[in-house]
Amino acid sequence: MTKVLFVITAADRWTLNDGTPHPSGYWAEEVAVPHRTFSEAGWDITVATPGGKAPTLDRLSIGIAGGMPWKRREVERYLDSIADVLATPEPLDAVDADDFDLVFYPGGHGPMEDLAYDKISGALLSHRLTSGRPLALLCHAPAAILAATAPDGTSPFAGRRMTGLSNREELLNRFARKAPWLLEDKLKELGVDYSKARLPLRPYVVVDGNLYTGQNPQSSADLAQRLVADIGATQSSR
Repeated sequence: MTKVLFVITAADRWTLNDGTPHPSGYWAEEVAVPHRTFSEAGWDITVATPGGKAPTLDRLSIGIAGGMPWKRREVERYLDSIADVLATPEPLDAVDADDFDLVFYPGGHGPMEDLAYDKISGALLSHRLTSGRPLALLCHAPAAILAATAPDGTSPFAGRRMTGLSNREELLNRFARKAPWLLEDKLKELGVDYSKARLPLRPYVVVDGNLYTGQNPQSSADLAQRLVADIGATQSSR
């Protein structure tokens, strides 16, 4: 059975430039849609967070910003169905990424607060990338690569093709004007070969070898389906 390590932020806020905490966490669609897609494919999913802390749902993601009312209801129902799993994640430092066929990071503003600085996650990402085995990061989750360092001190993700939430999309949030940094800027500073869709809030997925990234919440389904197709094809050819 295909095994997935689903790494979710444990942060419940994003600290802005003026020191105010913006309530945050994980984005509903980015957890619900890939989790459901992998589950329906028959994959075994292990949820992990820094410290094993139960992740916090960003309430904005089940409001208007989360899409059409029917879609938000569907996402909420699915999250309710896996509530026990989300309430009891594994501590990230207690899992071995080598035991999994896929490592998947959903987003939300939470990763900007914790995973971007988490050394355990950074080491996991560095090892996973160089292992050649599938690694996927969605929307704000590429912030986690800021904590990844190669032996020479550079980013192991430098030169890799990636996407993530664009500056234009981020700045649709009024509070983002107080952001300490924006994801697109940071990825470019690391030397990532960053690209994005022509229009904001449209699905966009980038695949570079074993590295898969999705630009925004709207990319959740496309990214998850691409992973199921590619990993399934690889396993069936063995």
